[in-house]
Amino acid sequence: MKRIFSFLIILSIFLSLSFGGLAQKIDTISTYSIVGYVDAYYAYYTDSVGTGNYQKFPTVSARSNSPSLNIAMLSFLYNADKIRATAVFHFGDITAATWAPAPYNNVMEAHVGFKVYSKLWIDAGLFRTHFGTEFLLPSENITSSVAVPTFYEPYYESGIRLNFDPTAKLEINLFLLNGYGVFVDNNKKKSFGMGITYAVNDKLGLGYTNYIGDDTPDSVTTPHLRIHQNVFLNYQYKKVKVQAGADYCIQQNSDVETGTKSATMYTGLATARYQLRSKFAIYGRGEIFSDPNGFMSTIIKDNTGKLTGYKLTGITAGIEVKPTEESYVRLEGRRLQMDNDQEIFYYNGEYRNYRYEVMINAGVTFDLLRGIKTRKAEN
Repeated sequence: MKRIFSFLIILSIFLSLSFGGLAQKIDTISTYSIVGYVDAYYAYYTDSVGTGNYQKFPTVSARSNSPSLNIAMLSFLYNADKIRATAVFHFGDITAATWAPAPYNNVMEAHVGFKVYSKLWIDAGLFRTHFGTEFLLPSENITSSVAVPTFYEPYYESGIRLNFDPTAKLEINLFLLNGYGVFVDNNKKKSFGMGITYAVNDKLGLGYTNYIGDDTPDSVTTPHLRIHQNVFLNYQYKKVKVQAGADYCIQQNSDVETGTKSATMYTGLATARYQLRSKFAIYGRGEIFSDPNGFMSTIIKDNTGKLTGYKLTGITAGIEVKPTEESYVRLEGRRLQMDNDQEIFYYNGEYRNYRYEVMINAGVTFDLLRGIKTRKAEN
């Protein structure tokens, strides 16, 4: 026993002398956090869809005349030198109305990443969408509601992401995806996506996102290759913040008349906020959505008997009060106006081509746990 003990002491001394220089270079920092977010609302829509049902274009504040919960969200984040992970779970009307079916309905995102080289990472798993001008949650946007163009963009995706930040101003993301707005693929084909953001200066940022893929089920022989592109900008100067973007999408074999020609869709939105005081702001948004062939929205028969897809415009206005930096209360109104012959809203016993909506949202973000672990070899 004494010989073994002596051998271990000698071996430890040898290893310390041999690898001491290497050990002194180890300097690993890992950060972790648990963040919560809650948004509650009351909304009223001039569109009779029945008690307890979700409104048309149900994303945020989707129930009429029924105080409810948009979201209760819990985020677990971990970052280290060479590995990182994210897991986000959510509950509420946003989850029920917009998210993936079971077993992933309550998972907003869950992915793990490894550093391949300096500033180059590979992440894999379930992601929130990389696509579009607006985000999903009220806390992330100027407005509480999202525009109809955002409603028809994907909310989530799954696959592999290549993340590269060559400079402090430029970020590039490349995606290999299962499909458009799905976690579980519905065919044997894979899709591709790209996201590029560039900070021109501390006031102006530009971005481009795209999606290329064919989500046609294997049982259908006709291909429907989709190329969806988006450009956006964010600008902030003193008390003014502006966000604007546009989409253009083309899909193979999707025209409403023959089903053999390519169909197109375009959208646009512009949002602005003015900070009147430190805790009080006003904002507004204009939007347009045109999908004449209905391959993104749906095909309806208008008042003239013509088969067509949705074409609409919208205008939003609101006020925001921030009791604290991490919270907000918003009062917001919007009018959606369909094309003259597209009467899809029902109110007071008649169909209309417009809808009014008003919503009050209150939300708060909070850290449940935040810490830093540091391991550094001593000399």
